[in-house]
Amino acid sequence: MAANTASVQPGRFRVLKQGTKPVEPNPGPVVYWMFRDQRVKDNWALIHAVEEANKAHVPVAVAFNLFDQFLGAKARHLGFMLRGLKQLHSDLEDTCQVPFFLVRGEAEETIPDFVRECGASLLVTDFSPLREVRKCKEEMCKRLSDFVTVHEVDAHNVVPIWAASEKLEYSARTIRSKINKRLPEYLIEFPWLQPPVVRWVGASPAIDWDGLIDEVLRKGAEVPEVDCCEPGEKAAMEVLMGSQSGFLTKRLKGYSSDRNNPLKPRGVSGLSPYLHFGQISAQRCALEARSVQNLSPLAVDAFLEELIVRRELADNYCFYQPHYDSLQGAWEWARKTLRDHALDKREHIYTREQLEKAQTADPLWNASQLEMVHYGKMHGFMRMYWAKKILEWTRGPEEALEISIYLNNKGWKERPIFGKIRYMNYAGCKRKSDVDGYISYVNRLRATKKRNAESLLISEKAKELCS
Repeated sequence: MAANTASVQPGRFRVLKQGTKPVEPNPGPVVYWMFRDQRVKDNWALIHAVEEANKAHVPVAVAFNLFDQFLGAKARHLGFMLRGLKQLHSDLEDTCQVPFFLVRGEAEETIPDFVRECGASLLVTDFSPLREVRKCKEEMCKRLSDFVTVHEVDAHNVVPIWAASEKLEYSARTIRSKINKRLPEYLIEFPWLQPPVVRWVGASPAIDWDGLIDEVLRKGAEVPEVDCCEPGEKAAMEVLMGSQSGFLTKRLKGYSSDRNNPLKPRGVSGLSPYLHFGQISAQRCALEARSVQNLSPLAVDAFLEELIVRRELADNYCFYQPHYDSLQGAWEWARKTLRDHALDKREHIYTREQLEKAQTADPLWNASQLEMVHYGKMHGFMRMYWAKKILEWTRGPEEALEISIYLNNKGWKERPIFGKIRYMNYAGCKRKSDVDGYISYVNRLRATKKRNAESLLISEKAKELCS
């Protein structure tokens, strides 16, 4: 379907606060507080902000708040994000003529301050189901002038979270039909991003991106950057559609069979970091996948299931379950079976430090942990094994969940520790996949990284001697 100039669908945004009509006859500018959807293209929130500004004949600007600390983010997360934002800043101002402002501190203070300073009448925000962000928005609405309206746009999900379901869904099975029913309405081509009809007065302050990135890397050096993927919108589209190794152009056919094989890293899409930081739209990925569905129907169906149904089920859970990160948020059958087996004898008990350093008696688990530590991600199939073993190796389900969160189910027959929680063990993984091959693969990754680090150190030493 060709791009069009249609408006953003009313169901894609909701009003968090309705401002009263100001005394002044002329409304103030529109500010888009960007945080979860960090892109220029295919961004419903940006489209909505520009559209509203043009309707009111006022200028529009994008503001991004850099939290000093957010959910334990370190250099690996923030470095990737900031490098992407550096590209976004340039694209936004050069191609869209929309200024970009970077503020630092607590968003519930910095964003209302920015809105007040520029006299904005409308604040547009991204959607997030996380409680910290929702509390921040509640406080923000209190601090904003009564004349300021606040719109929240779900540009992250294909079907907006509140349109897909009005309640907590039990599983993919229960939400799938609801999402599929709304796809014809929401899985559409994006309208053109119209240029602002009124330009912002004055230039936005220059941003020392390189200095900022260096500062963040220094502060978050505990979890250093890895070079597993290039950040930014252009890199994201290359992973999706690139002529060399794009997922939909070169690797799609093997997805349905290879995505659960940890020895075939090219069998997965590789889009997770870009989707997480909003550097690519899930809707764009879905549209492009549908356009090649006739080439590999099974693979596209499997990809769309993961991309839309499973991703949006996770947002549904966090949005409608206030205790999403504690056992209190689990379904009753899960809480009961874990309580019943909380005191079962454990063969091994490991501390958080031992687990973090992959110091267990299980070489497969150690490999999965080391893959995450040294390579920046863990294969999806191994992540299930990784989490279930933490439950088996800690003093109880509360500690297991706490450690799992710190480091980054249908009922079956009851067994010690797990109860009805589906079990996984080393022997079972060995029957289904090449466990030894996966362990060797991770060890090769570590060895390569070590050699590269040693070569860099030797090079730096040589430069010092020659200077």
